[in-house]
Order: sequence, then C-alpha cells, then structure tokens
Amino acid sequence: MSLNLSQIDRVKTITKEDFIKNYFKPQKPVVIEQFIENWPAYKKWSLDYMKKVAGDKTVPLYDDRPVDFKDGFNEPHAKMKMSEYIDLLKTKPTKFRIFLWNILKEVPILQKDFKYPDFGLRLMKGLPMLFFGGTGSYTFMHYDIDLANIFHFHFEGKKEIILFDQKQNKYLYKIPHSLITREDIDFSNPDFNKWPALKKAKGYKTNLEHGQVLYMPEGYWHYMKYVTPGFSMSLRAIARKPKNLSKAIYNVFVMRTIDNLMRRIKGQKWIDWKNEQAIIKTNVYNKL
Repeated sequence: MSLNLSQIDRVKTITKEDFIKNYFKPQKPVVIEQFIENWPAYKKWSLDYMKKVAGDKTVPLYDDRPVDFKDGFNEPHAKMKMSEYIDLLKTKPTKFRIFLWNILKEVPILQKDFKYPDFGLRLMKGLPMLFFGGTGSYTFMHYDIDLANIFHFHFEGKKEIILFDQKQNKYLYKIPHSLITREDIDFSNPDFNKWPALKKAKGYKTNLEHGQVLYMPEGYWHYMKYVTPGFSMSLRAIARKPKNLSKAIYNVFVMRTIDNLMRRIKGQKWIDWKNEQAIIKTNVYNKL
C-alpha cells in the first residue's frame, strides 16, 4: 500500500491569466516545464558553476537528525566551504543539505542570471533562497512559517516531491507548536502499521528536473527528496488569504516565541512531549 497521491498538473508554458484562474485562485499546485529557458541561469546554473562563483563561501548545512532542544530555530548542524560541499555531493551520497541560504546576497553576480517572473503575484524581492542536496537526502515534511505562495525552480538532477494541503493536518501526525510532522515518518515509503492515519491523507506528487518550476500554494506541506545531487531556488509571494496571513503572523510572532521559550525552560522534555502529542491528537481525531 502507498500514500493516496495524485500527479501534479504539468504544463509546458502558461499565461499569467491562466495561472491565476486555474492554479492561484483554486490554490492548486502545478509544474511549468518550459518557463525559464530565456534565463541565463537555465544554461549556466549547475553544481560546477556554483562551485566556481561561490566556492570560497562558508555554507550552513543541515541533515536529517531529529530536532534537539539545544538547536535553535533553523540552526545549522555543520558548516563547510561551498567548494568542499559540492565535491562531497558529486562523490558520494550525503545527508547534508543547504537550506534557506540567501546566496544572492553573498554572490551578487548570480542576480544577473534570472529575472523575477510575472505570475500576477507580487514576489518578495529580498528573499530568493537556494536549497542544495545530495543523492537520497531529504527535507522533513513541513510547511513554511509564513504560509507563502512558493515558486520552486529546480536546477541539475532530479527531485521527488510530495505535497499536502492544510486540510490534511489531522492525518499527518503534525507536531504541535511546530511546522513539521513526526520526523520518523518516511514519506517515500511510510509504515501504515505505525502511522495508520496516513492512509486517509490525500496529496500530490511529482518529480522536478532541470529548468522546471513548481508552484506550491499557501501553506502547503512539502517533502522533497533528492534523487540525484542538485539544487533549487525559491521565490515567494505573501499569503493572500486572510486566514493564512493571520496564521503566518501568529507563527512568526507567537508560535516561534513560545517554542523557543519552552525549549529553554523544559529542554528535551518539551520536544518529547510534542512528539507524543502528535500521535495522541492524530489518534483521537481518527478514533485509532
């Protein structure tokens, strides 16, 4: 048995009007296959190119270890020179990923390689973020703190993606006061004996390859696994639905503050309690 996942719609190209009507307004994901072929990045951006222009930069690295109370919010697990990291990606599988790195501030020359597309949404110009990963590395199932509309442009290699909307929260073993599900769930191959509520969840799946862009609607859960080494860039537009916007403000100013405070006061007991609550609440809701 596998997760109940539909293939994400794919289009070769799309007009702004069709995007707004068919995907943004109904808040439905889509992959656009041929959108950036006129960007210099389409031909230039590769792991080798990033090594050439950013090799001397020290980069923050994350792996798939469980959250520890001593770790700050989004605190990296290691640091390395970009050149060493790319050599590592190309020689063997590694769990280390670069996550939410604003490389365009550190390497301004890269800003000339792309332009902000007009999807009919106002994109946040200061927040283009890059994500890198090696074969088999993955992000935990999570959604973004600001519940933004995200455009995820992939470069080099292949990436497997699973999405769920916020209506599926009750089946996903969501951790309270957090943006993630239980970290011991393997969304590539879930154990339904251990996580039976997942059988009720309905989501989406796709693979992304070089030059393709995925639109993820507001607050969508996403799990991303690197089939081969590669990297992606995300551009984002602020949440437009009032409910999502208020949730984003709550997450940034209240939820994160409470979580950091409780980590300091209770330490690992707080993390363990949250992990237990994810199972208890999911089981109660689903009468398991």
